Amino acid sequence: MAKGKFGEHLKRERELREVSLDELSKATRISNRFLQALENEDWGKLPGGVFGHGFVRSIARYLGLAEEALLGEYDLARAEKLPPPPPKPVQPIPSPARWIPAAAALVGLLLLILFFYAARYTWRHLAAYRAAKQSAASASSDTPLELSISASMSTHVRIIADGKLLMDSQLYAGETQHFTAKGEFDVSATNSSAVLLQLNGRAMPPLGAPGTFGRMVFSHENLRKTSGGDSQP
Repeated sequence: MAKGKFGEHLKRERELREVSLDELSKATRISNRFLQALENEDWGKLPGGVFGHGFVRSIARYLGLAEEALLGEYDLARAEKLPPPPPKPVQPIPSPARWIPAAAALVGLLLLILFFYAARYTWRHLAAYRAAKQSAASASSDTPLELSISASMSTHVRIIADGKLLMDSQLYAGETQHFTAKGEFDVSATNSSAVLLQLNGRAMPPLGAPGTFGRMVFSHENLRKTSGGDSQP
């Protein structure tokens, strides 16, 4: 399949660095089949969404390329190959029955009454709710963030705390690292399923799909959500 600008650029950058497909596959854990499909812009053989973005990010990081720029080229190249969306069928509008206007007026009146009582209830409780929420947010924001990351298998991990790079190296199986931040952690790993994350002692969700590159930003908002029963960041 003939390559486009993205595929040619990716292959040229790889060859300029004298990196073979086998070496790139071993370093990024992306199969040769997917790497060749990217260079050939054979989109039918590639997963989309976060999986495709994860491939491009891993390759850019290993080759020393700008991740966002390469992702932009990838999205543009892939969008050019997508088929246009099918036109929406025009549905005929049926004629309304005679009783519909009267029913609509009755429903409108009931909604108006319900809105009045709901507004009165909300007005009474809004001040107390805002005060409680602001108090909880203030207390949570003053608490330092403590991140614990463990590896079930060897993987490359990058951790940025409050804009400062704390780790950008291999985390080996059985190894556990601890970090502290005031505002947020930016965590990424080449193999999402290889790491277990805890924020202030609370288990966090995986960084991404098993066996793929994953990245998440954790902040005090994650602590508030887990306190409320929602573990998603």
